Amino acid sequence: MPRSTHRAFVGRLGEISMTVALVDGVPLFREGLSALVLRTPGLRWLGATDTPQSALGFTERFRPDVVLIDSGLDPRGHLSTSLCAACPNLAVLILVREAHRTTQYVATAITAGVHGVIQRSVEPPQVVEAIRAVHETRRYLDPGLAATVAAPRTRLARVADDMQPLSRREFQVLQLIADGLENQAIAKVLFVSVETVRTHVKSILRKFGARDRTHAVAVAFKSGVLTAPIRRPRTGT
Repeated sequence: MPRSTHRAFVGRLGEISMTVALVDGVPLFREGLSALVLRTPGLRWLGATDTPQSALGFTERFRPDVVLIDSGLDPRGHLSTSLCAACPNLAVLILVREAHRTTQYVATAITAGVHGVIQRSVEPPQVVEAIRAVHETRRYLDPGLAATVAAPRTRLARVADDMQPLSRREFQVLQLIADGLENQAIAKVLFVSVETVRTHVKSILRKFGARDRTHAVAVAFKSGVLTAPIRRPRTGT
């Protein structure tokens, strides 16, 4: 029986329902997923929140079994990292937008600890299948993303043939450094001590042969370990 079943809702007939929540900024999508869950036997809708800032408090309060997250609200995996650390029994399923259908993005999501990835544009039955899979087996990979993520862990694990592999936590620290965070801020995001962050930073510098943090980020982008986000031109005035 899944580890999170003890939190599941028991309905009027005694059936166990897995509870579902959503983090998404689009009202129509929130309404659509709500309707899908409500009409699906064995699922119970807990609600939705529309910002990463409110997501952690929402999940800690309502303790869903599965939470779906719009990839547009978690482009670096920070939200997923925080949710997985705060709620170990939670199963996280990422709804991948077209712009994020890349090896780098999915690899980042996996590094952050997510349990499943699915295209945001799939048909409702596949969404239900994915929800059940991440709850029961803690793993789901959308077949439509299989070619894109043929070997994401290999990409994550190695900087280059002549460099030592980064650990999962080191990769997370590197991402946060690239986002401009200092050690104290990184420690808060990852729920670790500042001293632990310093240890990871030293290890990253050693493995990259980098002089300092800035040099390490430059090496990461040059080698392809990190990729710059796509910036779309603004429209209108």
